[in-house]
Amino acid sequence: MAPPLIELREITKQFPGVLANDKVSLSLKPGEIVALLGENGAGKSTLMNVVYGLLSADGGEVLVEGEAVHIRSPRHAIDLGIGMVHQHFMLVAPLTVTENIVLGNEPTRGGVIDFKQAREEVREISRRYGLAVDPDATVRDLPVGMQQRVEILKALYRGARVLILDEPTAVLTPQEVRELFAVVRSLVTEGLAVVFITHKLEEVMSVADRVVVMRDGRVVGETRPQDTDTAGLAKMMVGREVVFRVEKPPSACGDTILEIEDLRVLDERRLEAVKGVSFTVCAGEVVALAGVSGNGQTELIEAITGLRKVTGGSMRLKGVDITHAAAREAIAAGLSHVPEDRHRRGLVLEFDLMENTILGDHRQAPFAKRGVLDFHAITEVTRKRIADYDVRTPSERVKASALSGGNQQKLVLARELGRDPDLLVAAQPTRGLDVGAIEFVHNQILAERGNGKAVLLVSLELEEVQSLADRILIIFEGQIVKEFTAGEASDEELGYYMTGGGGDKLTSGSEEVRADA
Repeated sequence: MAPPLIELREITKQFPGVLANDKVSLSLKPGEIVALLGENGAGKSTLMNVVYGLLSADGGEVLVEGEAVHIRSPRHAIDLGIGMVHQHFMLVAPLTVTENIVLGNEPTRGGVIDFKQAREEVREISRRYGLAVDPDATVRDLPVGMQQRVEILKALYRGARVLILDEPTAVLTPQEVRELFAVVRSLVTEGLAVVFITHKLEEVMSVADRVVVMRDGRVVGETRPQDTDTAGLAKMMVGREVVFRVEKPPSACGDTILEIEDLRVLDERRLEAVKGVSFTVCAGEVVALAGVSGNGQTELIEAITGLRKVTGGSMRLKGVDITHAAAREAIAAGLSHVPEDRHRRGLVLEFDLMENTILGDHRQAPFAKRGVLDFHAITEVTRKRIADYDVRTPSERVKASALSGGNQQKLVLARELGRDPDLLVAAQPTRGLDVGAIEFVHNQILAERGNGKAVLLVSLELEEVQSLADRILIIFEGQIVKEFTAGEASDEELGYYMTGGGGDKLTSGSEEVRADA
């Protein structure tokens, strides 16, 4: 019998104060899809980073086709046939598909890059694996699903036999997810092994051959989709029953809190990213903005929260004009913001939890008195918020960078909701979170709604949109192209409009969409 493509034996990895991997063993056979599940901080990413050469294990061994190896770097991993597609794509946007795929491994003739041969090689590998993509297209002009194909082709071009997919569906529409699953299944028929890291249990049930569950750095269970269900997987992950579908009473829409009228905003290239957007959000209501990444959501949210200049239109928060307000002024007016990128906008990773807890509020009581920080008050508030929001940390003095993604997100929520805002702007609030952390975040958002606050939710997760929203606004190419009330549209119908379906004729009703889609 042939040995596994990869075998991990008692892999141990420790960071200061954290045992990330505790004698983890795992094998990958040719022709199988293994889903790796676990809470944030369970050790999944650490384990795969060891496999891909981004980290060195403190103990245990890695075998590739039966031979013990010490994987020194990603380049070494690639040479061993291991490829990894990260959640955040590692593509050079101005380059073509071909240039991205062959980058660092360009075919040459007479010391000069042979672009004709490169294009032919890309076409051939695209044809072989059923990953149709235009070799001459510029990456920044491609939709997200196609960019992901380019990432997969990069790994295959370098001879990957083991493919690690880290949260591969986080930014895809339902249609793109189905296309990705078809691609993954075609890869395993070619004898590849695929590791599928995800928090979406329905996807695990759909695509995986085997499921390995980690908790607290250890493997706590292994099963197959046909032997369990999503509730069983969730319980293995978090050690308790998890409520998937939140129950919420009908919205008691009150006074208008946020009013956007004919808003226009430019992107970094000085092109109009938000094109005359108008909508309102009232007290006691969750309004969700749904769209494929790159259709103006980021620029719109940055404008509302004072992080980007507005070139036209107006914004009012509780009747106060905030069209040209800076971020500090927007906070003072009653706005809190959970940003889509918690590392870039939500936290200062080298600051400790106390410093991150008071960001934006450090000039005022109870954190400061007459311009001097009150460390006793800061410590007390930080400890209370850590407890209230179940932020798992050994101390309030550790750096934010030491927390798992889920605990970092809880810390951001603790700070933003601690302000008792009139409007919560939550952008991708559960991106990369496990089912337990998602349940917690959803409950916090609905608690704000129940307390009469207005919530503007921006999410790529249609299950989240459907579960939380009272109204759903579809944004495409910088414009609101469709509005649905809660429960009015299926995921497929939402995805249809998110990808530009509808046109001028399809403007009302699910029946028309089903008839013409």
